[in-house]
Amino acid sequence: MAEVKTPVVIKVGGALLENPQIAGQLLGEIKALQSLRPVILVHGGGPLVETLLAAMQLTSTKIDGLRVTPDEQMPYVCGALAGSANKSLCGLAIGAGITPVGLSLMDGGITQCKVLDEKYGAVGVPSVGKADLLNQLLSASFLPVISSIGSNSDGRLLNVNADQAATVIAELMGGDLLLLSNVDGVLDQDKQLIKELDQSRIDEEVAKGVIKDGMLVKVAAAMQAASELAKPVTIANWSAPLTAILNNQTGTRVIPASQTSGA
Repeated sequence: MAEVKTPVVIKVGGALLENPQIAGQLLGEIKALQSLRPVILVHGGGPLVETLLAAMQLTSTKIDGLRVTPDEQMPYVCGALAGSANKSLCGLAIGAGITPVGLSLMDGGITQCKVLDEKYGAVGVPSVGKADLLNQLLSASFLPVISSIGSNSDGRLLNVNADQAATVIAELMGGDLLLLSNVDGVLDQDKQLIKELDQSRIDEEVAKGVIKDGMLVKVAAAMQAASELAKPVTIANWSAPLTAILNNQTGTRVIPASQTSGA
């Protein structure tokens, strides 16, 4: 029986689309990686959402790094994330010689979502669903490109934080998770890269106000994934070589409690 290779789940922020050169470089590396391991791409689209809402003269606010999304704004948020951002990434993937399949969190039952808290509006918390669709796509060498739009069991469309979305996909597939953005990783108060973070160091940096807002959401998602997967999760810069990230030569590795000394 052929060995089942561990998928790599790569999360990218929507800001990647503002730099097509770096996006093309990353997707070229993803194509090369696909010959070795299955890859799943999960994406956000914050800048696109903000630009669209501003054009519609709609206000966009955040609480604790999470976007507040009134239900009446969901058609625009959904259009920006599951539409423009998703298809732009799929187009870039095609340009890199990849065959993508654009999806959202609600497709094929890959996740189930619940409302986080009504104070955030139509914001969802995802949980693991069924892996059947993704397994079929990966076995056929497609690149799933997944937007962070989900729905609850009643069909209410929900905006999901993309880091949390990628975490759940990694849990579903037992994959290695890379959270990539335009920062090199988690920085300390002297702006130096922290190479490894365990829960105690996270608590320490949060108490000092160093890890906060969007990075706090990202680190929390990484620690959740590291704990669920029982292996490290890497936060790194999307302009760094993928091989360097996968070989722990760059970025911040978030280490689960089971792998810290004395655990």
